[in-house]
Amino acid sequence: MKNRSLGAAMLQGCCPKCREGKLFPTSILSYTKLSEMHQKCPKCDAVLVPEPDFFYGAMYISYAFSVALVVNVLIILNYLFDDPDVWVYVTTVVVANLLLVPAFLRYSKVLYLYGVGKLSYDPHWENK
Repeated sequence: MKNRSLGAAMLQGCCPKCREGKLFPTSILSYTKLSEMHQKCPKCDAVLVPEPDFFYGAMYISYAFSVALVVNVLIILNYLFDDPDVWVYVTTVVVANLLLVPAFLRYSKVLYLYGVGKLSYDPHWENK
């Protein structure tokens, strides 16, 4: 049994209850099946999707990620290139968003599940 910290479990996309089972069946680098998620944890059999539309709230987190990306890109481009043309801003934001879509979708679900989900860490889940 691994004793994973909360931060490590969230970064690796692990189950909130056992912190060992993976939440997603595919790699983060995969653009296929971006929103697919295990219904139950492969290790501890905890229910990861408590109701059909549970992860609709994760859209707000994903939106916040996108807004933070846009603001940071605008600040960095403005600072480094001394107010470039509008097409430079738009192109950079679109490309960065396309590259980071898998990470945004996954980590918004992970944060939502850890924050709003009713699963809490149980280090002795194997004994039950």
